[in-house]
Amino acid sequence: MASLLEPFTASFVVRALIGGVLLAAACALVGVWVIARGMTFLGEAMSHGMLPGVAVASIVGGNLVVGAAASAFAMAVGVNALRHSREFGRDTSIGLLFVGMLSVGVIVVSHSRSFATDLTAFLFGDVLAIRWPDLALLATAVAVVAVVSAACYRPFLALTFDPRRARTLGLRPDLANAVMLALLTVTMAVAFSVVGTLLAFGMLIAPSAAAMLVARRLPVVMLTSFGIGSAATVTGLWISWYAATAAGATVAAVAAGTFFAILGASRVTAATRRRRSPALAPPPVSVPKGSS
Repeated sequence: MASLLEPFTASFVVRALIGGVLLAAACALVGVWVIARGMTFLGEAMSHGMLPGVAVASIVGGNLVVGAAASAFAMAVGVNALRHSREFGRDTSIGLLFVGMLSVGVIVVSHSRSFATDLTAFLFGDVLAIRWPDLALLATAVAVVAVVSAACYRPFLALTFDPRRARTLGLRPDLANAVMLALLTVTMAVAFSVVGTLLAFGMLIAPSAAAMLVARRLPVVMLTSFGIGSAATVTGLWISWYAATAAGATVAAVAAGTFFAILGASRVTAATRRRRSPALAPPPVSVPKGSS
């Protein structure tokens, strides 16, 4: 028992644990909608498309969170403007904006003296370097996301599963879509500033995807996603302590591994059920005598 609790006797690991749990809460509220609406690629593109804003903010001495949010919002606006394009699909527009903004960010960062260090910190972060002000920022983001998600639950639900009916019911799907993109922007910008884009995107997708394999009702999926994300944080930090691995990457790997473990278990269970209750074989076809 002492060896299990030893990592969490260090104050920086405790802060990382609290940060991971708060991140799991925010990502559970947003990640479920991202996956249900097929916006996973947008989340990935946004997590890296924040680089231009971060680079400019860093060079001019501005707030990195504001820079990241501005860049992510610009990408969201661009994707929203191109989503009805007849020339190419939505994935193409996201991919083009992703490559374009990431390239601009790398060009801007390449003019700074600490190019490699800045880019590495942006991509991977350091969850063990979380400070108390970072936790306060994360807690504020969780509160905002929770309030907005609760207030917009019905419009979000209608937008996800039946946008046409949402419009006939007066739920304003375009406004709901804008609010959902704003929530994704805030979540990714704040998460990036605290833990880096790798863990931010990993916690956004993996726990929610795993939760959707074991639950159906969206509130239950969100709660399950929060549990999986929190468990991945505890397990990842524990493994990182003894294996001397990067803490953020280890937590993200545990979250992704949990998804694949649940997916494998669900497929084995489904195959077992099919073997136990085989479908009735169709009756044999009788051929009249004398027929060829």
